[in-house]
Amino acid sequence: MSVIKAEGVTFVYGQGTPFQKTALDDVSFEMREGEFVGLIGHTGSGKSTLVQLLNGLLRPTKGKILIDGNDIWQNPKKIRQVRFKVGLVFQYPEYQLFEETVAKDIAFGPKNMGLPEDEVEKRVQKAARFVGLREELMEASPFELSGGEKRRAAIAGVIAMDPDVLILDEPTAGLDPLGRDALLDQIVSYHKVRRNTVLLVSHTMEDIARIADRIIVMSKGKNVLFDDTRKVFSQGEELEKIGLQVPQITKIMMMLRKNGFPVDSSVLSVEQGFQEIISCLSSD
Repeated sequence: MSVIKAEGVTFVYGQGTPFQKTALDDVSFEMREGEFVGLIGHTGSGKSTLVQLLNGLLRPTKGKILIDGNDIWQNPKKIRQVRFKVGLVFQYPEYQLFEETVAKDIAFGPKNMGLPEDEVEKRVQKAARFVGLREELMEASPFELSGGEKRRAAIAGVIAMDPDVLILDEPTAGLDPLGRDALLDQIVSYHKVRRNTVLLVSHTMEDIARIADRIIVMSKGKNVLFDDTRKVFSQGEELEKIGLQVPQITKIMMMLRKNGFPVDSSVLSVEQGFQEIISCLSSD
């Protein structure tokens, strides 16, 4: 079942001015309920514009964004409700923290939804657990937290609204490898429990390969590919032509296959690659 859908979406910045620029050109796709989708593309491919359109922060120049089959701009006065259904976590979201305490910051979204105080409190606590924030941090100032903790607090603020679709735009940008892996693991755990639809924007192919069910590939304002993760990364040469890299292990397996070794070149993890090589050596 489709939960969010783009139909022939075009978006033009500065339309009718000398600075007119087409950021998206006739983009169409749909995401199913409960799936984890990756969004990749070179810088300037239209990724950030697309996620803002899905959240209703931008309005398409042409085409439609549908949620549960309904055009989100059918009634512009209700567009705010869309942002409760489609939660968007911006790149470097910790810069949006502003409340006196972490708990108040996480509660900001649910309070704006008009929820009762006891429900707000439940959501704050649940969201904090999802992202791995320790209880003793809840009454601290968000500005006293570490970089990784600030990131978690900001993400918790969106999760607390319990959106049907959660969009994360480069959520691990600027984090060290350990912090990045820990945060991604928390996001995956959240998705397994909540079973909503998640769209993750990332330039790290290994991250996308590890956690996404399907991948949207953007290039020059168009979605040039949308398929299962393995199928997308099996087209390594095509991806490289548009400035993208496949995961390192996938690239190694492609090189082995090109040199005559009968291995599966669509593997996405070191563990899968190891098993392929062992099987290949055992068959000789």
